[in-house]
Amino acid sequence: MSDLIHKSASELAELIASKSVSSVEVTEAFFDRSVELNPKTNSYLYLNRENAISAAKAADAALANGEKLSPLHGVPIAVKDNLTTTDAPTTSGSKILEGWVPQYDATVVAKLRQAGLPILGKTNLDEFAMGSSTEYSAYGPSKNPWDLTRIPGGSGGGSSSAVAGHLAPIAIGSDTGGSIRFPAAVTGSVGAKPTYGAVSRYGLIALASSLDQIGPVSNTVLDSALLQDVISGHDKHDSTSLPQSLGSMADAVRNADVKGLRVGVVKQLDSNAFQPGVKACFDDTIAKLVAAGAEVVTVDCPSFEYAIAAYYLILPAEASSNLAKFDSVRFGLRVTPDGNPTIERVMAATREAGFGPEVKRRIILGTYALSSGYYDAYYGSAQKVRTLIQQDLNKAFSQVDVLLTPTAPTTAFKIGEKVNDPLAMYLNDIATIPANLAGIPGMSVPNGLAVEDGLPSGIQILAPAMQDAQMYRVGSIIEQMYLAEWGSPLIAKAPKLEVL
Repeated sequence: MSDLIHKSASELAELIASKSVSSVEVTEAFFDRSVELNPKTNSYLYLNRENAISAAKAADAALANGEKLSPLHGVPIAVKDNLTTTDAPTTSGSKILEGWVPQYDATVVAKLRQAGLPILGKTNLDEFAMGSSTEYSAYGPSKNPWDLTRIPGGSGGGSSSAVAGHLAPIAIGSDTGGSIRFPAAVTGSVGAKPTYGAVSRYGLIALASSLDQIGPVSNTVLDSALLQDVISGHDKHDSTSLPQSLGSMADAVRNADVKGLRVGVVKQLDSNAFQPGVKACFDDTIAKLVAAGAEVVTVDCPSFEYAIAAYYLILPAEASSNLAKFDSVRFGLRVTPDGNPTIERVMAATREAGFGPEVKRRIILGTYALSSGYYDAYYGSAQKVRTLIQQDLNKAFSQVDVLLTPTAPTTAFKIGEKVNDPLAMYLNDIATIPANLAGIPGMSVPNGLAVEDGLPSGIQILAPAMQDAQMYRVGSIIEQMYLAEWGSPLIAKAPKLEVL
């Protein structure tokens, strides 16, 4: 197997730019590995060799012609299958969209193509991004490369599995309540949710429009920074797109310095709710920061106690509205019942056959929360809690530069362990949800292996809205502390899949 697959995206970009290797060589190396190992990991729902090699040849030609190139030019990438692509099916992990090929590219996909990144394929996800384990995908769960009996997180478990298993050097995910960060934590990769509106959502199949955000998954903090620089920017097609630039994330990584750093630890997320090994890794990181000269402050965010309850009213309400478009009439699956069916019966039969149990559960919950007589008691109250969470975070950020929490309460759990217990599954998002409710950036960076099971743990960095560069700065500081100890990124310590 080629050594190229174990290099970071930034290293590959340098090799391609120097013409030491070609984009075609790199893309073929990742395809060869994906063809061999995807049957084990189920990271991809669709692999697109012909189009990816064609894009890689175009990238090599542009380099040969001396054209101005992006920092990741020629580096292949995987894309979560809830982003529209004109040359590949977009299913969002659901039978109701099986085989559907959109007529337009998502803005992020268009930016990737313009920047010269060949798209390897579309990665697996929980159906319509509803889940924390990828077990709710209609096409089977993805597997964690550290242990194929365990989940790679969700909803973007396909993207994290692909990166952790070296089936792609970088990937795109989407994060509604932690769907980039939680998978990154349990696979030893880096995942970032930018500030809401920093990356266009045009072409993202919406789950909850006020919470969704697209972001990078990678091996290193620099790789994620470079990718966010490629995909961010204002988009006239997205009314929530920020008009202003947030600056270069890559520059923030390269200029990271712990001097004067003030770090906040959230009192409500420093408890026995976390697995002992996860808590030990978090405490170790805090101790390292203090030793390096950072100031650590405990901050109080009392409304965090209600974050999960508020989130699981707001998200289903918005999801029930967004998923109403899948009605058997305009596109996607159509099931015609026997007899002389009405449009109502066709619609009911189609949604019954096309949607999985978790999607149905959330549609029912959301429709109820929005119904007459209950709107104010449930959805309206949840929005008030959302405001309180934003106020708590504003107060906290007046005292510190960033907040740090464990990304996830546990390491990767066994496939099947929680799939029939929705409440247990929802609790995986306890630390990540506040960032989506407030629209602030959040990132998960590896910070060790839990002593109980030897599986990866992640630390979450939260920064004020539009201060994504600050988040990347601190992420790089933490990464460099551990690189000095480990000698290589944590992901390099993952078991070699070819021997499993």
